[in-house]
Amino acid sequence: MAEPELLTVDQLALRTDTSVRTIRYYAGRGLLPPPRLRGRTGLYGPDHVARLMLVAELSALGFTLTAIERHLERLPPTAGPEELALQLALLTPWAPEQLDEVDRAGLEERAGRPLDEQAVERLIAYGVVERLDGDRFRVQGQVALAAVMDPLDVDLPVEFWARSREIIDRHTSALADDLMALFQEQVLQPYRDAGRPADQRSRLAAALSRLKPITVQGVVTAFGRAVNRSIRERATRVNSEAIR
Repeated sequence: MAEPELLTVDQLALRTDTSVRTIRYYAGRGLLPPPRLRGRTGLYGPDHVARLMLVAELSALGFTLTAIERHLERLPPTAGPEELALQLALLTPWAPEQLDEVDRAGLEERAGRPLDEQAVERLIAYGVVERLDGDRFRVQGQVALAAVMDPLDVDLPVEFWARSREIIDRHTSALADDLMALFQEQVLQPYRDAGRPADQRSRLAAALSRLKPITVQGVVTAFGRAVNRSIRERATRVNSEAIR
């Protein structure tokens, strides 16, 4: 078996897009295990890379360093790259959720046109824009506002968009809870009950990574089919009532 690649602290910083100062700070707080020593040089392996990636993801999700420490303490002391990769796969968001803060000019640039207050209120009501203090807004970085604006331009009240968003949020939250419960019951719990076998970690992490886009696309497809079915059923009822 080939020896794992070992990195100096500078190489580790470059590999993980982390500053040397931050790496040493994390090590001082016990978030990283000590490096291997070769003479007076500390060398870092795949487990250090994986742990730094996990810390970065936890930080991006809003965990404080104290909370990150507690999370890492729950992992086995011998957790290697595969176990840490599995943890990272479990924590990585299922869909991009980059949030950008922009002013009114930046919001109009995203929309590709000037926006009156009514247009802004429709974007806020539909949940794609959040108003912050003053003339500042928070918008998802992946959302193309120009594509959203045309459907929102139809002559419907702001209340319609707000209520439609509430319906979507309510049902998708329930769907997410059910899917997470199923994954916990059918996949994670059997893995834990089996003693977290090492030969299953990489496969489980890879399966989860592939599951995410398939599930998201499946939700979109199922929703489209459900709307089409609802339209057909409503049309059938209308025709039946007309015949009577």
